[in-house]
Amino acid sequence: MKNKLEYLFLMIILVFSSYRPALAADPEAAPSPVIRYQVAMPQPQTHYVEVDMQLSGFAAATNLQKTGYIDLKMPVWTPGSYLIREYARHVEGFSAQSNGQPVRAEKIRKNAWRIYTTADQVTIRYRVYAFELSVRTSFVDETHGYLNGASLFLFHDALKTFPARLTVVPFSGWKKVSVALPPVSAANGTFTYEVANFDLLVDSPIEAGNHDTFSFTAAGVPHTVAQYGEVVYDERRLAADYRKICETATGIFGEHPCKDYTFIVHHTPLGGGGLEHQNSTTLQTNRVAYATEASYKGFLTLVAHEYFHLWNVKRLRPIALGPFDYENENYTRSLWEAEGFTSFYEDYILRRAGFHTPEQYLNVIAADINGIENLPGNREQSVAESSFDAWIKYYRPNENSTNSTVSYYNKGSVLASLLNLSLLNSTNGERNLDDVMRFMYNEYYKKQKRGFTDEELKQALEQTGGRKLDDFFTKYVYGTESIDYNAFFEPVGLRLVNNASPVQDGFLGVVASAAGGRLTVGGVRRDSPAWQQGLNVGDELLAIDSVRLAGTVDDFNKQLAGRPNGQTIRVLVNRNGFIQEFPVTLGKNPLVAYRLDPVSAPTDRQRTLFRKWLFLN
Repeated sequence: MKNKLEYLFLMIILVFSSYRPALAADPEAAPSPVIRYQVAMPQPQTHYVEVDMQLSGFAAATNLQKTGYIDLKMPVWTPGSYLIREYARHVEGFSAQSNGQPVRAEKIRKNAWRIYTTADQVTIRYRVYAFELSVRTSFVDETHGYLNGASLFLFHDALKTFPARLTVVPFSGWKKVSVALPPVSAANGTFTYEVANFDLLVDSPIEAGNHDTFSFTAAGVPHTVAQYGEVVYDERRLAADYRKICETATGIFGEHPCKDYTFIVHHTPLGGGGLEHQNSTTLQTNRVAYATEASYKGFLTLVAHEYFHLWNVKRLRPIALGPFDYENENYTRSLWEAEGFTSFYEDYILRRAGFHTPEQYLNVIAADINGIENLPGNREQSVAESSFDAWIKYYRPNENSTNSTVSYYNKGSVLASLLNLSLLNSTNGERNLDDVMRFMYNEYYKKQKRGFTDEELKQALEQTGGRKLDDFFTKYVYGTESIDYNAFFEPVGLRLVNNASPVQDGFLGVVASAAGGRLTVGGVRRDSPAWQQGLNVGDELLAIDSVRLAGTVDDFNKQLAGRPNGQTIRVLVNRNGFIQEFPVTLGKNPLVAYRLDPVSAPTDRQRTLFRKWLFLN
């Protein structure tokens, strides 16, 4: 400023220009609904969660005065796990009050309750039995509480977009609550959080108890890890390795979409996978996950998979997966991208972060190919069909599933590997699948604020690579034709070779299972000799060529060992209490054991593409 008078004059102008007269309140304007949820676990040994839902100021939004009632519903599935789970089956003791007085409430559908009132304030109370420890369900016992929103909370269609508050009241002996929600307060044994909308409430799992926690920063974002279960681990090493994975994944998209992020990790006797959320994930692994290098790397693969979902699925997604219909199946033919591309990146991230050597990464790819090529269902179901039928097939496998289905995870991962190689080849190493993911993230999530269609996925791949992919999609995505793998691997100087021994025992095609002192047929491979001759799942295996079986899988395998292709054997079984004998002629073993070998004289271009592919430059 030149002088004090100029300064004073400028300040007067700013004061008057910023003045706005107060607007008169609109007497007709409806108040915003106030939504409050509370979950309590006062007796965790009973496995019940007590849920309160308080609503006020909701009459206008729900047309309450006209109808005289409000309908509240519970989701029947949770995003990321494509199965109708019927969470309402665990609800008990449903009641409603208004202004301290009971009001009539009744169940009107499997997952919906009607509360009869014209009052603009109502409190709903109920209990939920929670004793299924998975990443998709809720669980409470004397050691901790794990809560998934879809299995606990009610919603009204007209209120889903309004903000809410969530209060968690843990068991009196528990001191910690971990959840990826903005905190409001924590006092007197209760923890209160802001919730932007119902979608985020469903998408924010809660861990309550006395679990360990540690923190680290990756890509400028604070991360918290909540560790449930008795487990020995090196916190410094684990935090450093988490950081490598998180920063490698962030580098693919060029930005991190969160202000903070939470890992909830359950260490259980069996483990169990993971489930992605908008600002967090839940991982289940076994108690010895960090004990060996192999198990530790397996855990890091799970971390990479669920973390990559932070972008792919939670933000970049097939168009059918949001806004969510919580009451019905949400069908898409693109789970092979949503889960398959993510499965591809779980190992591609580990390679780039230095956890896989180049040789180890090639073994991973070969193992993925063996997995689908040794599956009869790969010739029966396309990966697009597998995606669409996830709701009725993937989560409901039976003894014939290997013959009739293919996993959109496994085959999607293989197809992603091939598309990545195709992009490298067609652009002389200038582009890869990362460029497709970045383009789609920016175009559909950030710019158009919607999901992508099947055709838009294909177009993005074609645009990035500069070549049409009609044959690829017709044959390998929507069809079940055999894949010409070497057409994809030769540009990087590799060939896929079947390493299965040319001298093999004759093949029967039976998967034996031993339990309770009985040896039974657990599975029969499509088109195998056992399939053709009528051996059934459930048959008790008694003898081969009049030699009594000892009732163990090892003994069964020993009885078959050394028998040549073409030999006829007699299999004695007990079927439903009747003894039957089946003559079966052993066939040729159809199983492959692929490996990736270098070509004998790679060109300079092959060497260059190989190094770019595996980030060796």
